Formats: sequence, C-alpha cells, structure tokens
Amino acid sequence: MEYEKIVTGKFIERPNRFVARVEIEGKPETVHVKNTGRCRELLQPGATVYLEDFRDRMGSRKMRYSLVAVDKVAESDIMTVNMDSQAPNKVALEAFREGRIVPPGMDELKVIKPETKFGDSRFDFYLEDISGNRAFVEVKGVTLEHGGHASFPDAPTERGARHVGELIKALEKGYKSYILFVVQMRPIMDICPNEEHDPVFAEALREAGRRGVGIMAYDCKVTADTLTIGEKVKVKL
Repeated sequence: MEYEKIVTGKFIERPNRFVARVEIEGKPETVHVKNTGRCRELLQPGATVYLEDFRDRMGSRKMRYSLVAVDKVAESDIMTVNMDSQAPNKVALEAFREGRIVPPGMDELKVIKPETKFGDSRFDFYLEDISGNRAFVEVKGVTLEHGGHASFPDAPTERGARHVGELIKALEKGYKSYILFVVQMRPIMDICPNEEHDPVFAEALREAGRRGVGIMAYDCKVTADTLTIGEKVKVKL
C-alpha cells in the first residue's frame, strides 16, 4: 500500500491516544494518530515521524495530518516502523490477492472477502480456495519490538482474546481458522505473545494453537510512504 503525500516531522508529545503534537517545518501542529495503542517505545520526544498530508482532500476531517510511521533507534540503527492500525488489513488483502500469502493447508484462493460476520463476531477476512476449503482470518498489527523480537499486544486486549475464542468456534464448525500477525517493521527474528502485558491473550493464543488454529506472522518492508508484506516470521508460543 502507498500513502499519497508524506511529510516529515519531529514528535513532541501525545496529549491523548487520538492526537499528538508534532513539529512540522518548525511549526507545532496537532495531528491525528492512526493507532490508539500505547506505542510509548515508539513515540519518544524528538523522534522523526512521518505524516500523511490531507491538505487537498480534507472532506470532513478536522486535522490536516495523520501520523503513520516513526523512526525507532534499534541496536544503534534506525528502524522505520509503520504504526497505522488500518494498514495491516490493507497489506494483508494485497498479499492474499497477489498470492504472496496462502494460509497453510489451503490452495489457491478464489474468494477473499473482508469484514465477514460469524456468530456474534466479525472477522477480518473470509477465504475460499479452489479445493473448497473455507476459512476465517483475524489480522493483528504488531508495532512492539525489542532487540529484533516482536510481541503482541502492547496493552491488554479483551477484544483480541475474544476473537481467538471465536476462531476456535469456527474451527469446530468445519472452517479453517487463522491468526495473521502483520509485523509493521523489519528485520524481525520472531514474535511471541506478550505474557507480561496480557497473560489472558497469551494463554488464549496458545490454546488456539493447540486446538488447530493456524498462527502466521510476516514482517513488512517499510518506507516513509509505503508498506508491503515481506517475509515469514517465526512464531514462538
């Protein structure tokens, strides 16, 4: 996926989870943050951030800029991290359509339907392959990293654990079920559940794995204005 117009700024502060103060061309601006997670390890004062500029397509928007990515100092190097919470589903859709992601146990996909209801839940994708297999996929964007190791979530997510339980129910109804972690950075060696921040989700994920839910992870090629699914990442439960 590609953003239309990107400008660079310096992060100042985040008054709440929806907005940040950023210096753009020497002027402080209030901008929309496209991720309501904590992201404390990313949004550090003085960090270089990348923002999508909506000046010529404001519509009903109140703020001209949306913060979509940040440069993180990692192991004496700079890692650009996309933190747009809407981006993982977009790049997953591209990867499914282009055949760059085919869930294990499935053949060539013939139906790729975003946002599909199952029971009381709505999963990110419903898939069918040429062999008649039917599947649901829930996508989780990942921005938390330490020393080349990613983890999820960065804060407790009751909704995430509930979705994992619903995927198990779908499996019991004859569907294939998958969780896809889209790690919005690279290089990443592996990903694991964040036991410290959310032990409930961690145990739900391990139980899903035991029950047969497929757990996939891919890193992403990230630039200031693009995000593309990259390589498989090892999942450690």
